[in-house]
Amino acid sequence: MTTQPLVTNITSLNGTIQVPGDKSISHRAVMFGSIAKGKTTITGFLPGEDCLSTISCFKKMGVTINQEGDYVEIQSDGINGLKEPFEILDVGNSGTTTRLMLGILATRPFHSVIIGDESIAKRPMGRVTVPLRQMGASIDGRNNGKYTPLSIRGGNTTGIRYESPVASAQVKSAILLAGLGSKGTTTVTEPALSRDHTERMLAAFGANITREGLSVSIEGGQELKGTTIEVPGDISSAAFLLVAGAIVPNSKITLKNVGMNPTRTGIIEVLKRMGADLVVFNERTANGEPIADLTIVTSELKGIDIGGDIIPTLIDEIPIIALLATQAEGKTTIRDAEELKVKETNRIDTVVSELKKMGANIEATDDGMVVYGKEALCGAAVESYGDHRIGMMLAIAALIAKSEAVLHNPEAIAVSYPNFFQHLDQLIQHNNI
Repeated sequence: MTTQPLVTNITSLNGTIQVPGDKSISHRAVMFGSIAKGKTTITGFLPGEDCLSTISCFKKMGVTINQEGDYVEIQSDGINGLKEPFEILDVGNSGTTTRLMLGILATRPFHSVIIGDESIAKRPMGRVTVPLRQMGASIDGRNNGKYTPLSIRGGNTTGIRYESPVASAQVKSAILLAGLGSKGTTTVTEPALSRDHTERMLAAFGANITREGLSVSIEGGQELKGTTIEVPGDISSAAFLLVAGAIVPNSKITLKNVGMNPTRTGIIEVLKRMGADLVVFNERTANGEPIADLTIVTSELKGIDIGGDIIPTLIDEIPIIALLATQAEGKTTIRDAEELKVKETNRIDTVVSELKKMGANIEATDDGMVVYGKEALCGAAVESYGDHRIGMMLAIAALIAKSEAVLHNPEAIAVSYPNFFQHLDQLIQHNNI
């Protein structure tokens, strides 16, 4: 087990940071470019382990992909140019790669096998394999296709109308991608609006996709055309530095080119409701995705209730919101967040157990947690459990801890934010990039 000492007892953070590219958009840019006819160029790509797994899988299906840092160039003959892979498609730790790629493979007239790491083996895939089977794909795997490894023989699929039991961008996207390669029209209806990166990017690649309320539809047989994609900074990565700026004394942090998709900005709403001194400026758009710059300074915070329709817009940010709540006056309740149980870890349990080690007054509930602030934190030996967002949250918590702290399995952070610790060091040293 690897360990890393964490920086503690910091008296200020200052500087300007460009957070890495959005993970969700980077995944989709590679996938859609791989099934689009012609050349696709991607700037701002996130070269994290998850997104590199996506590139690896599509290379195994014959797509020409060249990646150097945050620049990617793809040359593809379109979706019909995908070839049966000789090798097993290894998705690593990436649930996005697994579920969205299943939607593409469901329509391809060949056999393929998907496998991932131990974390992926525990994550539920039935929410995707069930509707894809309804469309006509042949999918089998562990526990009747509910878990990886998964075996897919696709082709000859037909569009369906699907009422999703969960508000999940991955489920919605998998079905829409299958619909793109199927006969007829495919419609997905959600209980609440999930992230809409897929819909926006399909339009950027030339697809006709329509939305009516909580339903989105796509007509099969459309051909995507290669294009240029500018990936904005990942708001889920930005969230950790925003919280750091709010809770570390004497701080002022500016983050450039952050994606501000309204299905992802729950963290901004929560920060403002809790009283954070946060300014959003220089707003603009790229490939249909809104982008802005953000500045946050040290703030007096108050506890709030977080639940209902906002949860899908901040589900990945709940670990860092829990830390934020430890530094807010009064009680913060997080509810309706059962989805946390099927992330890289059971994030309800891991957030509560690790923050308790550092002195937080926090309790787990069936669908979230209750946090009582304001509590001074202390150092401790804490564990990421292989979950990048837990690891980053604990590193931010350590900044305000009054004694030594060490993080087990810090390498998990590279999944979404490879230069996280370098950026923290820059803010500590008051250096701008």
